[in-house]
Amino acid sequence: MAYDTTRPSPPAEGIPDRLYGRRRGHPLRPRQQRLLEETLPRITLPAPEAPREAFPGLTGPLWLEVGFGGGEHALELARTNPGTALIASEVFENGLCSLLTHLVPEGEEATAPLPPNLRLWPKDARHLLQALPDGALDRLYLMFPDPWPKSRHAKRRFVHPALLLLLAQKLKPGAEWRIASDDPTYQAWVDEVMADQPHFTLAAHHDAPPADWPRTRYEAKALREGRHPRYWIWQRR
Repeated sequence: MAYDTTRPSPPAEGIPDRLYGRRRGHPLRPRQQRLLEETLPRITLPAPEAPREAFPGLTGPLWLEVGFGGGEHALELARTNPGTALIASEVFENGLCSLLTHLVPEGEEATAPLPPNLRLWPKDARHLLQALPDGALDRLYLMFPDPWPKSRHAKRRFVHPALLLLLAQKLKPGAEWRIASDDPTYQAWVDEVMADQPHFTLAAHHDAPPADWPRTRYEAKALREGRHPRYWIWQRR
């Protein structure tokens, strides 16, 4: 594999020990393997402790999407906000390949130009967050995360009491944390965790897709199957 998959140092005390499930689904096809080996290293964020260096010439806000799934939300954010620097994090290899497939034509994996305002983080988002400078982020996206519905797995949920201080440190005062979920257990969990904490204020809450939120296939599937997503905007105090 072209990117580093060695185990990083343990997370800080109290921070969930894992935020993701499997790294790979079905076996990778040759095209997908080339994308990981030839394209991914060219768009991977090289130094999270100095994220602005990966976006030369961009002076707009810095956004982060954690767990971008198939990548359509991150791609639409990058396309419609060319002056914004976007870091998109995902460990699932098939999801990485899905996003990269939309960026480069077949046969040009090593040479096709890549969006100057998009960088990927193909490893654990916890360690990205720990390395980012304090106050670096203007916006954070968490779109339809794995709900980890079993109680013994609740510690893996990204919305977690032990993560809130870290997130608050990395977001500027006034920055937005946007969350969407169609899972009733996770929705109740968000309400519970965020109800009694000193770092974020609820700025908006919607039961229908807000107009300025890019749509995703997962969201469309949830709506077709009768699930009811909820959407929150939390503002860093």
